[in-house]
Amino acid sequence: MPFDPESYEFSASDGPVEIRANTVLPARRENIELHTEDGLTLVGELALPPERDPLATLVTLHPLPTHGGFMDSHVFRKASFRLPALADIAVVRFNTRGTSSPRGSSEGRFEEGVGERADVEAAVRFAVARGLPRLWLVGWSFGTELALKYGAVPPVASEIEGAILLSPPLHRAGDADLAAWAALGKPLKVLVPEHDDYLRPAEAAQRFAAVPQADVVGIDGAKHLWVGEKFVQRALTEMVGTVGGAAGKRTTAEPGSGARPLPTAWNGLVATAAG
Repeated sequence: MPFDPESYEFSASDGPVEIRANTVLPARRENIELHTEDGLTLVGELALPPERDPLATLVTLHPLPTHGGFMDSHVFRKASFRLPALADIAVVRFNTRGTSSPRGSSEGRFEEGVGERADVEAAVRFAVARGLPRLWLVGWSFGTELALKYGAVPPVASEIEGAILLSPPLHRAGDADLAAWAALGKPLKVLVPEHDDYLRPAEAAQRFAAVPQADVVGIDGAKHLWVGEKFVQRALTEMVGTVGGAAGKRTTAEPGSGARPLPTAWNGLVATAAG
Protein backbone atom coordinates (compact mmCIF):
# COMPACT_ATOMS: atom_id res chain seq x y z
CA MET A 1 0.00 0.00 0.00
CA PRO A 2 1.41 3.45 -0.88
CA PHE A 3 2.60 5.57 2.01
CA ASP A 4 -0.07 8.04 3.17
CA PRO A 5 1.41 11.37 4.31
CA GLU A 6 -1.66 11.92 6.48
CA SER A 7 -0.49 9.01 8.64
CA TYR A 8 2.09 11.17 10.45
CA GLU A 9 1.10 11.46 14.12
CA PHE A 10 1.63 15.01 15.35
CA SER A 11 1.82 16.06 18.97
CA ALA A 12 2.52 19.36 20.69
CA SER A 13 6.13 19.90 21.69
CA ASP A 14 6.95 20.87 25.26
CA GLY A 15 8.90 23.96 24.29
CA PRO A 16 11.35 24.26 21.38
CA VAL A 17 12.69 20.96 20.02
CA GLU A 18 15.74 20.45 17.83
CA ILE A 19 14.95 19.76 14.18
CA ARG A 20 16.56 16.41 13.42
CA ALA A 21 16.79 14.24 10.31
CA ASN A 22 13.38 12.60 10.84
CA THR A 23 11.56 15.61 12.28
CA VAL A 24 8.35 16.34 10.38
CA LEU A 25 6.83 19.80 10.72
CA PRO A 26 3.20 20.60 9.91
CA ALA A 27 2.09 20.91 6.30
CA ARG A 28 -0.87 20.13 4.09
CA ARG A 29 0.40 16.97 2.41
CA GLU A 30 -1.22 14.86 -0.27
CA ASN A 31 -0.25 12.06 -2.59
CA ILE A 32 -0.36 13.13 -6.22
CA GLU A 33 -0.19 11.60 -9.67
CA LEU A 34 1.45 13.17 -12.71
CA HIS A 35 0.48 12.22 -16.25
CA THR A 36 3.05 12.39 -19.02
CA GLU A 37 2.34 13.10 -22.65
CA ASP A 38 3.62 9.65 -23.56
CA GLY A 39 0.94 8.03 -21.40
CA LEU A 40 2.69 7.22 -18.11
CA THR A 41 1.45 7.85 -14.59
CA LEU A 42 4.07 9.03 -12.12
CA VAL A 43 3.57 9.07 -8.34
CA GLY A 44 4.56 11.84 -5.98
CA GLU A 45 3.65 14.12 -3.09
CA LEU A 46 2.75 17.77 -2.69
CA ALA A 47 3.51 19.53 0.59
CA LEU A 48 1.97 22.97 1.16
CA PRO A 49 2.36 25.46 4.03
CA PRO A 50 0.04 24.45 6.87
CA GLU A 51 -2.05 27.62 7.00
CA ARG A 52 -1.02 30.08 4.27
CA ASP A 53 -0.68 30.09 0.53
CA PRO A 54 2.87 29.30 -0.61
CA LEU A 55 5.24 32.08 -1.56
CA ALA A 56 7.16 29.90 -4.01
CA THR A 57 7.31 26.30 -5.23
CA LEU A 58 10.15 23.81 -5.52
CA VAL A 59 9.71 21.16 -8.22
CA THR A 60 12.34 18.63 -7.20
CA LEU A 61 14.19 16.29 -9.56
CA HIS A 62 15.86 13.42 -7.73
CA PRO A 63 19.25 11.72 -8.18
CA LEU A 64 19.96 8.79 -10.50
CA PRO A 65 17.38 6.02 -9.89
CA THR A 66 19.77 3.28 -11.01
CA HIS A 67 22.02 4.32 -8.10
CA GLY A 68 19.34 4.64 -5.43
CA GLY A 69 17.87 8.03 -6.26
CA PHE A 70 14.14 8.56 -5.75
CA MET A 71 11.69 11.15 -4.44
CA ASP A 72 12.70 10.33 -0.84
CA SER A 73 16.39 11.07 -1.40
CA HIS A 74 17.19 12.67 1.91
CA VAL A 75 17.70 16.35 1.02
CA PHE A 76 14.38 16.51 -0.82
CA ARG A 77 12.55 14.50 1.85
CA LYS A 78 13.80 16.96 4.48
CA ALA A 79 12.80 19.88 2.27
CA SER A 80 9.25 18.53 2.30
CA PHE A 81 9.43 17.96 6.07
CA ARG A 82 10.58 21.51 6.86
CA LEU A 83 10.17 24.17 4.21
CA PRO A 84 6.36 24.43 4.09
CA ALA A 85 6.33 25.33 7.81
CA LEU A 86 9.61 27.23 8.06
CA ALA A 87 9.48 29.23 4.84
CA ASP A 88 5.95 29.05 3.35
CA ILE A 89 7.32 27.12 0.38
CA ALA A 90 5.47 24.37 -1.51
CA VAL A 91 7.48 21.24 -2.34
CA VAL A 92 6.62 18.89 -5.21
CA ARG A 93 8.41 15.53 -5.14
CA PHE A 94 7.87 12.64 -7.52
CA ASN A 95 9.44 9.45 -8.82
CA THR A 96 10.63 9.68 -12.40
CA ARG A 97 9.60 6.88 -14.78
CA GLY A 98 10.45 3.39 -13.57
CA THR A 99 11.36 4.61 -10.06
CA SER A 100 9.90 3.27 -6.80
CA SER A 101 9.69 4.55 -3.22
CA PRO A 102 7.37 4.01 -0.23
CA ARG A 103 4.91 6.32 -2.04
CA GLY A 104 4.69 3.76 -4.85
CA SER A 105 6.11 3.08 -8.30
CA SER A 106 5.98 5.30 -11.34
CA GLU A 107 5.15 3.59 -14.60
CA GLY A 108 7.67 3.07 -17.35
CA ARG A 109 11.39 2.38 -17.21
CA PHE A 110 14.55 4.42 -16.81
CA GLU A 111 15.40 6.10 -20.13
CA GLU A 112 18.85 7.61 -19.49
CA GLY A 113 17.48 11.15 -19.11
CA VAL A 114 15.84 11.20 -22.55
CA GLY A 115 12.28 10.03 -21.92
CA GLU A 116 12.44 11.81 -18.57
CA ARG A 117 11.90 15.07 -20.43
CA ALA A 118 8.20 14.20 -20.39
CA ASP A 119 8.41 13.65 -16.62
CA VAL A 120 9.80 17.13 -16.02
CA GLU A 121 7.13 18.63 -18.24
CA ALA A 122 4.40 16.67 -16.42
CA ALA A 123 5.59 17.93 -13.03
CA VAL A 124 5.62 21.55 -14.17
CA ARG A 125 2.26 21.13 -15.89
CA PHE A 126 0.81 19.77 -12.62
CA ALA A 127 2.17 22.70 -10.62
CA VAL A 128 0.76 25.21 -13.10
CA ALA A 129 -2.63 23.50 -13.11
CA ARG A 130 -2.74 23.61 -9.31
CA GLY A 131 -2.01 27.33 -9.36
CA LEU A 132 1.24 26.99 -7.42
CA PRO A 133 3.27 30.21 -7.51
CA ARG A 134 6.81 30.98 -8.66
CA LEU A 135 8.06 27.59 -9.81
CA TRP A 136 11.72 26.66 -9.41
CA LEU A 137 13.28 23.45 -10.66
CA VAL A 138 15.56 21.93 -8.01
CA GLY A 139 17.77 19.14 -9.30
CA TRP A 140 20.23 16.95 -7.43
CA SER A 141 22.91 15.03 -9.36
CA PHE A 142 21.00 13.28 -12.19
CA GLY A 143 18.16 15.70 -11.47
CA THR A 144 20.45 18.61 -12.39
CA GLU A 145 20.90 17.06 -15.82
CA LEU A 146 17.13 17.08 -16.31
CA ALA A 147 16.89 20.69 -15.11
CA LEU A 148 19.67 21.83 -17.42
CA LYS A 149 18.47 19.90 -20.47
CA TYR A 150 14.77 20.66 -20.23
CA GLY A 151 14.35 23.73 -18.04
CA ALA A 152 15.51 26.31 -20.59
CA VAL A 153 13.41 25.08 -23.52
CA PRO A 154 9.65 25.06 -24.20
CA PRO A 155 7.28 24.31 -22.63
CA VAL A 156 9.04 24.47 -19.25
CA ALA A 157 11.13 27.62 -19.78
CA SER A 158 8.21 30.03 -19.78
CA GLU A 159 6.68 28.54 -16.61
CA ILE A 160 9.64 28.62 -14.20
CA GLU A 161 11.49 31.35 -12.34
CA GLY A 162 14.84 29.56 -12.56
CA ALA A 163 16.66 26.50 -11.27
CA ILE A 164 18.79 25.36 -8.35
CA LEU A 165 21.38 22.64 -8.91
CA LEU A 166 22.89 20.42 -6.21
CA SER A 167 26.02 18.46 -7.16
CA PRO A 168 25.78 18.84 -10.95
CA PRO A 169 27.95 16.21 -12.70
CA LEU A 170 27.52 17.71 -16.19
CA HIS A 171 27.56 14.24 -17.76
CA ARG A 172 24.37 14.24 -19.82
CA ALA A 173 23.99 18.02 -19.96
CA GLY A 174 26.49 19.75 -22.20
CA ASP A 175 27.51 22.99 -23.83
CA ALA A 176 24.30 23.31 -25.84
CA ASP A 177 22.23 23.09 -22.66
CA LEU A 178 24.38 25.70 -20.93
CA ALA A 179 24.00 27.93 -23.98
CA ALA A 180 20.21 27.56 -23.76
CA TRP A 181 20.29 28.71 -20.13
CA ALA A 182 22.52 31.63 -21.06
CA ALA A 183 20.03 32.67 -23.71
CA LEU A 184 17.09 32.22 -21.35
CA GLY A 185 18.67 34.55 -18.81
CA LYS A 186 16.77 33.17 -15.82
CA PRO A 187 18.58 32.59 -12.51
CA LEU A 188 20.68 29.47 -12.06
CA LYS A 189 21.99 28.68 -8.58
CA VAL A 190 24.73 26.03 -8.58
CA LEU A 191 25.70 24.39 -5.26
CA VAL A 192 28.94 22.44 -5.64
CA PRO A 193 30.40 20.35 -2.80
CA GLU A 194 34.07 20.87 -2.08
CA HIS A 195 34.71 17.12 -2.23
CA ASP A 196 32.26 16.19 -4.99
CA ASP A 197 32.91 12.92 -6.82
CA TYR A 198 32.30 14.39 -10.28
CA LEU A 199 32.58 18.17 -10.47
CA ARG A 200 34.29 20.35 -7.87
CA PRO A 201 33.95 24.11 -7.38
CA ALA A 202 36.91 25.34 -9.45
CA GLU A 203 35.96 23.27 -12.49
CA ALA A 204 32.28 24.08 -12.01
CA ALA A 205 33.09 27.78 -12.10
CA GLN A 206 34.88 27.26 -15.41
CA ARG A 207 32.09 25.17 -16.95
CA PHE A 208 29.27 27.45 -15.80
CA ALA A 209 31.09 30.57 -16.97
CA ALA A 210 29.16 29.93 -20.19
CA VAL A 211 26.02 31.01 -18.28
CA PRO A 212 26.59 34.64 -17.22
CA GLN A 213 23.79 34.63 -14.65
CA ALA A 214 24.90 31.36 -13.00
CA ASP A 215 25.80 31.77 -9.33
CA VAL A 216 28.25 28.98 -8.48
CA VAL A 217 28.65 28.43 -4.73
CA GLY A 218 31.26 26.04 -3.35
CA ILE A 219 30.16 24.26 -0.19
CA ASP A 220 33.13 23.71 2.11
CA GLY A 221 33.45 20.19 3.47
CA ALA A 222 30.44 18.79 1.59
CA LYS A 223 30.37 15.68 -0.60
CA HIS A 224 28.16 14.65 -3.52
CA LEU A 225 25.49 13.07 -1.31
CA TRP A 226 25.21 15.96 1.20
CA VAL A 227 25.47 13.61 4.18
CA GLY A 228 25.40 15.42 7.52
CA GLU A 229 22.79 17.73 9.01
CA LYS A 230 24.93 20.85 8.64
CA PHE A 231 25.15 20.27 4.89
CA VAL A 232 21.42 19.60 4.58
CA GLN A 233 20.80 22.80 6.52
CA ARG A 234 23.08 24.69 4.15
CA ALA A 235 21.36 23.26 1.07
CA LEU A 236 17.89 24.13 2.35
CA THR A 237 19.05 27.59 3.43
CA GLU A 238 20.42 28.25 -0.06
CA MET A 239 17.15 27.09 -1.62
CA VAL A 240 15.06 29.42 0.52
CA GLY A 241 17.47 32.30 0.03
CA THR A 242 17.28 31.82 -3.72
CA VAL A 243 13.53 31.50 -4.15
CA GLY A 244 12.59 34.04 -1.48
CA GLY A 245 10.59 32.10 1.09
CA ALA A 246 9.35 33.60 4.35
CA ALA A 247 12.53 32.64 6.20
CA GLY A 248 14.38 35.07 3.93
CA LYS A 249 13.19 37.80 6.31
CA ARG A 250 15.72 36.70 8.93
CA THR A 251 18.67 38.98 9.53
CA THR A 252 21.79 36.85 10.10
CA ALA A 253 23.52 35.53 6.99
CA GLU A 254 24.82 31.99 6.64
CA PRO A 255 28.65 32.10 6.83
CA GLY A 256 30.10 32.09 3.31
CA SER A 257 26.71 32.73 1.78
CA GLY A 258 24.30 35.52 1.09
CA ALA A 259 21.46 33.31 2.36
CA ARG A 260 19.93 33.65 5.82
CA PRO A 261 19.89 30.48 7.94
CA LEU A 262 16.76 28.50 8.65
CA PRO A 263 15.72 27.81 12.24
CA THR A 264 17.18 24.68 13.81
CA ALA A 265 14.43 24.33 16.44
CA TRP A 266 10.65 24.27 16.35
CA ASN A 267 7.99 25.05 18.93
CA GLY A 268 4.64 23.56 17.99
CA LEU A 269 3.13 20.43 16.54
CA VAL A 270 5.75 17.92 15.45
CA ALA A 271 5.94 14.32 14.20
CA THR A 272 8.73 11.81 13.64
CA ALA A 273 9.14 9.94 10.35
CA ALA A 274 10.24 6.33 10.19
CA GLY A 275 13.60 5.57 8.62
